[in-house]
Amino acid sequence: MGSDTGKAAGMAAAVMGGNVLALAFTVVFARRLGQTGYGSLSALISTFIILMVLGSAVQTTVAREVSAAFASGDPAAGAGVRRWLRRLAVALVGVVVVSVLARHVLATLIGVGDVPWGAAATLPSGCLWLIVSIERGALQGFHRYRLVAGSWVFEQVGRLVFALILVAAGTHVTGAFLGTPLALAFISLVLLIPLRHLLPHAEPHEHPLGELLKRAAVPVAALALIAWMQDGNVIVVKHIATGKQAGSYAAAAVAAKAIMWVAVGLGLFLVPEAARRTRLREDVSGILARTLALIVAVAVPMVLVYAVAAKPLLRIAFGHKFLSGAGALPWLGLALTLLACAYLAVQYHLALHRSRFIAVLVVAAMAQPLVLVAIGAHLTPIAIGLLGLNGVLATIMVVLAFRLAPAAARLEPEPEVPPALSGVEF
Repeated sequence: MGSDTGKAAGMAAAVMGGNVLALAFTVVFARRLGQTGYGSLSALISTFIILMVLGSAVQTTVAREVSAAFASGDPAAGAGVRRWLRRLAVALVGVVVVSVLARHVLATLIGVGDVPWGAAATLPSGCLWLIVSIERGALQGFHRYRLVAGSWVFEQVGRLVFALILVAAGTHVTGAFLGTPLALAFISLVLLIPLRHLLPHAEPHEHPLGELLKRAAVPVAALALIAWMQDGNVIVVKHIATGKQAGSYAAAAVAAKAIMWVAVGLGLFLVPEAARRTRLREDVSGILARTLALIVAVAVPMVLVYAVAAKPLLRIAFGHKFLSGAGALPWLGLALTLLACAYLAVQYHLALHRSRFIAVLVVAAMAQPLVLVAIGAHLTPIAIGLLGLNGVLATIMVVLAFRLAPAAARLEPEPEVPPALSGVEF
């Protein structure tokens, strides 16, 4: 349906816009804080990115389950969300207290001993991200895609604005990072306003927060493995290449990663829609086909730009010292496009409560460093090797999605729906 394509494209555009703002954040504070200061900020952000995996997986879990319950007309759809948010709000207070008391220990572990208060904000940021993820997942389940899309953009706007204000006040690296939890806290309050009118007021005793996290175990594993496939190659190259080569490769990898931003946005639409159609016994393969087509439509011009203008692009974005990665950029663009297709197939499997595909991701994750080490410290061949590996992964994941999921959606019996939140446990 055209409307489905429009909604999916809107979500992708919102995530793309949010990540462009995140890139602006990187550029602004790299210049504002200097090399040493930005190094500390990068370490704090990297710690937060690791903590984000749990929230992203929980968002997928909540979205698919609320969507399935809502589609079947269950009046208790999302009834557990209120309790989860309250429990996490209480937990957030405890996390803040512990983080403040242990700020020097956290700073040592992260490697930012000069900014202990920034280190103290990492764990609360992860907790706030989990709260926002549950809210977004529930709103996805109720098909409030515009709210979710808008929150993605305004989160990054708030992050940049709060950070600029704090850094201008003289807080340096700590203030730059504090923009993240402040933006998340603001967005969580904003999303709570429409969400509280959508959630039922019944207070179920089933499905406590621990059960939600348990059901998110497979999504956590899947998204962590996808994250490794996306960024692990940069770490491997850092070990096998010279410092300058590794820096150039990292710059090219950041540019090529733009297609993954689109895939994340499409996944926000794909999961609840696939779950809804499965519950209604409708064909679900079409929604995957349309999101894959959108990825290809965006990737083709993007890769063409990488092929004909890699050097100017890298020079404008990163400077002339990073031009040695220009030859690898088009191949990395193709490799990340294939990984984006694999990512969408993974989200599709998760929406249908499947878990056996994890074995494929594990094999690919183990193969990646072996393949890259075997190739050696040559950037373009490394990118081509990554293209081959991601091509195999994407082919297997997509073929499994089209061959297995639609048949299962038609043949499997209707699962018993718990009163608090529908869904089948892995």
